Amino acid sequence: MVIFMVYLFLLIVLLICIFLFIYFNKIYIRTSTMAVVMALGIITQGVLLNYFGTHFFQGSFGKFISIFNLSLWFAFILSFLMAYLDGKFKEIHYSNRINRFGIGTWVAGTSICGILFYIQFFHWGFISEIIAYLNIFLWIIYIAMCLKTLIEITMTKSYRSVHGILLLTTVSTQSIVLLITTVFKELPIIITMPLLIIGFCFYIVCVFFILYRYLTSSWSIEKDWNNTNCILHGALSISGIACIKTGFINEITIDFIWILATVIFCLVESIEVYRLFRRIKYYGIKKGIFIYDLTQWSRVFTFAMFYTFTFLIKPDLLIIIFVKGTILTSGVWIIMILFIIELMLSIIFMVKTYKKSSRENHKKNEVTSSY
Repeated sequence: MVIFMVYLFLLIVLLICIFLFIYFNKIYIRTSTMAVVMALGIITQGVLLNYFGTHFFQGSFGKFISIFNLSLWFAFILSFLMAYLDGKFKEIHYSNRINRFGIGTWVAGTSICGILFYIQFFHWGFISEIIAYLNIFLWIIYIAMCLKTLIEITMTKSYRSVHGILLLTTVSTQSIVLLITTVFKELPIIITMPLLIIGFCFYIVCVFFILYRYLTSSWSIEKDWNNTNCILHGALSISGIACIKTGFINEITIDFIWILATVIFCLVESIEVYRLFRRIKYYGIKKGIFIYDLTQWSRVFTFAMFYTFTFLIKPDLLIIIFVKGTILTSGVWIIMILFIIELMLSIIFMVKTYKKSSRENHKKNEVTSSY
C-alpha cells in the first residue's frame, strides 16, 4: 500500500508539472494531441509487454511509463477545459468539420488510460469503472457529432478535405469494446456485438468517403496524402483485437480481418515510402522528413496496433505463422525507432515553440513598459 501511494504521489506531481507548463505558457492543446497518449499506451501495453513478457512490467518500469502516460492524459484534459473556459474551445476543436473527428483520440486515449489504470492500479479498480462510464458518455456524444458531420460533408460535397482521421470513429468505438471487456470482464454478446458492428459500419462508410476523395479528384502525393491515412490499417487492427477480446468471434473471421489488415498495411505503407522519396525530392531531406507534425503520432499508433493484433492471432496456415514470426521479431524495433524519432521531433518542436513564445511575450512586455 505504501508503494502504491508513492506511485500515486508521483502521478500527481507529474500531472501538476505538465499542467502548470501548459497553463503558464497558454498552450491550447490541438484536438488530436491525445494521439500521443494512444501511441504511448499501445506501445507499452501492446508491444513491449508482449515482446518482453509480463515480468518486464511487474516492477517499477511499467508503472512509471503508465504514470507518465496517465499524467499526460489528465493534463491534456485540463488543457481542453482551459480552452473551454477561455472561450476558445469551439474555435480550436469544433469549427473545422474534419478536425471534429480528431475528438475520437479523446475517446481512444481515455480507453487506453482506463485500461492502464485498471492493470497497474487494480486496488483502485472502481476508478477505471468511473472512467469507463464517462468515456461511454463521451463516445455517444462523439458518434452523434460525427454522424452529423458526415451528413454535412455529403450535403456540401466537401469530399476533398477528408482523410484517414474519419476512421477515428472506428478506432474510438472499438477502444470502448477493449475498455469495457477489460474493466467489466465477461460481458454478454448483446452489449459487445452491437459496438463491434457499429465500428465496422463506420469503417466501411469512412473508407468510401476517403476512396471517393482520392479517386474522383486530382491530388499530389507530396501535399495531399495525409499521415492519418495509415489509420486505414490501424482501424482494422484494433477491430481485430476487439473481436479477440470479446471471446465469441471465431478464429477464421479473425484471421480474415488480419489478412485484410496486412494487405492494406502493405498497400498504404508502399504509398508512404513512395511519398517519402517524392517529399525528399520536392522539399529536401530536412523539410521533407525531419519536420514535426502531430498527425505523425497516428503512424506510431497504427504500427503498434498492427503488431499487437499480429501477436494475438493464432493462425493454422504455415504462411501466416511465418509472416507472424517475421513481424514479431523485427516489428518491435521498427516501432521503437519510429517512436524515438517522433519523440525527438516533438521535443525539438516544443523547445522551438517555447522559445518563440518567450520572445513574443518579452517583446509585448517591452512595448507595454514603453508606454
